[in-house]
Amino acid sequence: MTPLDHAEQAALGALFLDPGQLERLRYWLRPEHFDRPAHTALYAAMLKLHAERHPATAEDATGPVPLSWITDTIQEASHHTRGLTAVYPHLLVSACPRSEHAPMYGRMVLEGAIHRSVTRHADQLHQAALADLRTGTADETVHHAEILSDVLADLAHVWGTEPRPLPPPTTQMPHAGPPPPVADQGLADEEYLLGCLATRPEQLLGLVHWLHPDDFADRGHQQMYRALGALHHRGEPIDQLTILWETQRRGALTDGTLTTERIRSICGPLAGGGAAEHYGEQVLTASLARTAATAAQQVRALADQDALAPGQLINYALYALSPLDDVRRRQHVARGNDGGPPRTSPQVPPPPALSQAARARSHPRHPGSKEPASPAPAGSQPVARPSHRSPS
Repeated sequence: MTPLDHAEQAALGALFLDPGQLERLRYWLRPEHFDRPAHTALYAAMLKLHAERHPATAEDATGPVPLSWITDTIQEASHHTRGLTAVYPHLLVSACPRSEHAPMYGRMVLEGAIHRSVTRHADQLHQAALADLRTGTADETVHHAEILSDVLADLAHVWGTEPRPLPPPTTQMPHAGPPPPVADQGLADEEYLLGCLATRPEQLLGLVHWLHPDDFADRGHQQMYRALGALHHRGEPIDQLTILWETQRRGALTDGTLTTERIRSICGPLAGGGAAEHYGEQVLTASLARTAATAAQQVRALADQDALAPGQLINYALYALSPLDDVRRRQHVARGNDGGPPRTSPQVPPPPALSQAARARSHPRHPGSKEPASPAPAGSQPVARPSHRSPS
């Protein structure tokens, strides 16, 4: 078993030993934070029994924990999962080193849940981005990017930290995966856009503020757009020959990125004469999907690093998503929207019932207080309730 499996068992074992520990976990530890379905069902059953004022969870309850706490929990959990037996709670109790350490075990469970949640939503964003690249759209990409951003914000508040983008150190920077595939239509749109700008260079004025060279998937197209921008910036004539000359000066012919024949073909007299802004938006939309795919790969790689604490993972993931925010802002400018910039930062407020962050530790003991004995594994007799009902 993994350390996370042991942590889930210990957390539930602590709650079987001392139901009063639910008061220290129920505001921030949720059933879905448990990985194993049986553990999810058991914890949900405990929360339900607590809400229904089960005698074992009463604030003034004293004495041994009644066996009904175990039997009622098993009965309720069995409505939602299969395979639970009366023996399993006793195995969970035996896996719990100290019942008063329940908040720490709960933190371990929550930490595992945060890594799994980030992984799942990063995978969904990556799949949506690849699908949009094939269709030439970005609606699903934007939708899943907002979901991932909101999930990171929610996880930050549950963990007890503020979501803020932070660059990871070099040693923890994930390696860039293979670039997403480029559809033939996407490359055709880039070539047609460059042809439009070569034949009608005045259209550059409507694009230079929101379309960047890196938005082009093809390296040769990036160099040609840089050459067009440089000529436009210097106020020099733009035609097939001046573009070829400027591209040569930038070394794109020497390093093999472009050839003379390719440039002349794209910028020839029969090149596209359509509206450059339309094809510019198509190029930017494809750039949005590619940027999202790359960011999703980086977030997934971060989530795979078990050594990252949840706060680090959340903030590093937000930093990985920041290039996507920039492309979305430029897309907003390209479309001429007047309703304000698109939402890019997390907007999820902290849960109102969060009275104690997940970072809570066991309360320090007063000098001179006695250390309680370690709880004994439960057998066929009623579980001995710790002498301290209130959280220690």
